[in-house]
Amino acid sequence: MEFEEAHGLFIDQHMKSRTGERRGRLVRGHNFAEKLFLQNVWWPMFESLGDLHPEYEVYDWNRKSQFLDFAYLPQTGSSFGIECDGYQSHVKDMDREKFNYSVNRDTFLTGMGWRMIHFSFDDIQQRPEVCRMLLQLVLAPYLARKSASVAILSEEKEVLRFAWRLGRPVRPKDVAMHFCINFRTARRLLQSLSEKGLLKPFNQGERIRYYEVKALRPDQMW
Repeated sequence: MEFEEAHGLFIDQHMKSRTGERRGRLVRGHNFAEKLFLQNVWWPMFESLGDLHPEYEVYDWNRKSQFLDFAYLPQTGSSFGIECDGYQSHVKDMDREKFNYSVNRDTFLTGMGWRMIHFSFDDIQQRPEVCRMLLQLVLAPYLARKSASVAILSEEKEVLRFAWRLGRPVRPKDVAMHFCINFRTARRLLQSLSEKGLLKPFNQGERIRYYEVKALRPDQMW
């Protein structure tokens, strides 16, 4: 199925299931930026719009109704809120009160179990590969893993995340201690990441003593 057909069915399905303000908000709120996010970012990754809900209603601490651009509610039970932020509406035209509310709303939703993800309209339009990389980075730990090859990739990603957070060169000993694995497995994972061009090895004598994280391209986090 092509994107345009899938998008038409997607909106039609949600229109039919809604009434009142929830339906009206979908008519008014799902516009060019939101559709472009689906076309440029979401569809190339998933080729499906399943478990995705446009203009999804949530409530703040005062039980005031708010709408997320998208809610992603996969079968794993996680809840992700996705916002497409335009500079004009979300920065330039935002006063202090609106800014404070926006920050507090995200913090409240985080406390209620949501994981909030924001993308700028400029990136959605001009740099969608960056958005796809960041979205993959956020979603990957929470989505079900089925194949053994993907599981191995997941292990390497966790090691890469750890190396990125460490703030200094990473050694096999660091990986072994952090993940409670043996030294040989830690060294194998670091070597594999080095062979993929994600880590730079440094030798002392004939042995590699530590690795440094290299600058990452968007496609390298898949």
